[in-house]
Amino acid sequence: MLTALQYRILKRLGPRDTESAGESAVVGERKLERLLGDWLLSEIPGKRVIDFGCGGGSEAVALAQRGAAFVTGLDIRPHLLEIAAEKARAAGVAGLCRFCEKPSEPADLIVSIDSFEHFEDPSEILKVMHEMLAPGGKVIVSFGPTWYHPYGGHLFSVRPWAHLVFSEEALIRWRSDFKTDGATRFCEVEGGLNQMTIGRFERLVARSPFRLDRLEAVPIRRLARLHNRMTREFCTAVVRARLLKPA
Repeated sequence: MLTALQYRILKRLGPRDTESAGESAVVGERKLERLLGDWLLSEIPGKRVIDFGCGGGSEAVALAQRGAAFVTGLDIRPHLLEIAAEKARAAGVAGLCRFCEKPSEPADLIVSIDSFEHFEDPSEILKVMHEMLAPGGKVIVSFGPTWYHPYGGHLFSVRPWAHLVFSEEALIRWRSDFKTDGATRFCEVEGGLNQMTIGRFERLVARSPFRLDRLEAVPIRRLARLHNRMTREFCTAVVRARLLKPA
């Protein structure tokens, strides 16, 4: 009964542009600057870098242009690897980039952008990243919105915090009106949603082989005055972190 009522309410909240939901408004170098910030961008020059989950390659190209010694873009979708390689050629950095599903040598630095809220098993991903790094290597992470952000539900954020107000069952039923992949859980939708929070990310890193060197919770601009340790889950726009692999 409650699910049916919530579903009818969600139908009334539409229509919305479901085709572009969850897509970033910025790509490439602008995205690096916005999501990494100066203190993480300064890590890139001269490093052998893995762009973990490179997608179409815009950020991998930007990393090469930012002074990386070499960039390996990793993704499990072959058609995106082809697109990424073409972007590198068009940008004149093909000699500094390689796009593949597995790296051929250890890296000094792994960059993970807009991914940790999507990984099905983030603790396993941290182990994989650890194996891909040379001793003393680093992972720089930026992701958001986190689960308690007003739009942390991505596609399901038909209104601020809607993904927290409505049940998963009602939201998935609403989504099935325009998606035909048969997903029945948040984690099964295209891209997946693991409901990542800042606290959960800290706990995952604490149980991983890495040491959390620094974490920055960047506030939502309009909520900056309310942003503190107690409210950060609801008022944070982007999480930035640097993880260290012991030498």
